[in-house]
Amino acid sequence: MSYELNELDALDLWRRTIVNSVRLDAPDLTARQMSLLLTVYMTPPPHTVRGLAQTLKVSKPAITRAIDRLTDMEMVRRKTDAEDRRSVLVQRTVKGSVFLREYGELIVAAAKNIGNKSF
Repeated sequence: MSYELNELDALDLWRRTIVNSVRLDAPDLTARQMSLLLTVYMTPPPHTVRGLAQTLKVSKPAITRAIDRLTDMEMVRRKTDAEDRRSVLVQRTVKGSVFLREYGELIVAAAKNIGNKSF
């Protein structure tokens, strides 16, 4: 599947999506939190703090802070790895799945309105 967007249309899609997301009664995630959440949901598990830090190229403390916040919002959960009790796995939750599904719907709706400058 290929999409033809120029830079301005891409930015407008992003803007429309963000504007619609702040109008909802949904969590307001930072870019780091959103990238972490999307990585956990869209890449094959298992997900560890170390692995997520390497994938996103940020420090483990930064990942830990993002996981703390996402855990508080019940978007992800931590579970001790049964095979390596020193390691903590980051797992999906139903609430996180619903949030991302709805966010995906916002993106689709925004994409349908590209070129309509009234919004």
